[in-house]
Amino acid sequence: MGIFDMFSKDKKTEPSDRMSIGGLSKLDAGPARPAAPAPPLPPGMFSPADGPPRLPAPGTEPVAPAPAVGAPASDAAGVSGTVEERVVGVLKTCFDPEIPVNIYELGLIYEIKVDAASAVAVKMTLTSPMCPVAGSLPPEVEGKIKKVAGVTAVKVELVWDPPWTPALMSEAAKLQLNMF
Repeated sequence: MGIFDMFSKDKKTEPSDRMSIGGLSKLDAGPARPAAPAPPLPPGMFSPADGPPRLPAPGTEPVAPAPAVGAPASDAAGVSGTVEERVVGVLKTCFDPEIPVNIYELGLIYEIKVDAASAVAVKMTLTSPMCPVAGSLPPEVEGKIKKVAGVTAVKVELVWDPPWTPALMSEAAKLQLNMF
């Protein structure tokens, strides 16, 4: 008997004609057992039953309070590091939507200057002048830096010289994009 003969409407299936896998046939499986409940998910994870993850509404992201005047950075609202280190940390949360690597590791940030008053000036570029996020990424960067504890003012300048090339990417970014 061939495989297609088993599905013929004219032929009655005999017990010896059943297909089996590992000695069990679908006809011998018996009643289906209910599935065991899934273990609880770790904090921060979501279940497909919950629907897609929800991003916070614009403007509702938590804002770190500004440090007291003259307070060292490590005592300011429980944050540590210099203002520049915290700015770099927040830049690593900004992504070009076409490339799954943060803009800092991509080499899009050319310069970060923090003056004595904790005003931050950033020179950045994009992967191309025709980049679709040219109008949205710099304001996103500025908005995120404004929320960094200790920052008093922010200026983000978009520059095109020198032009961005993959050579500006960090080793971590190249590894993540399999560019070795």
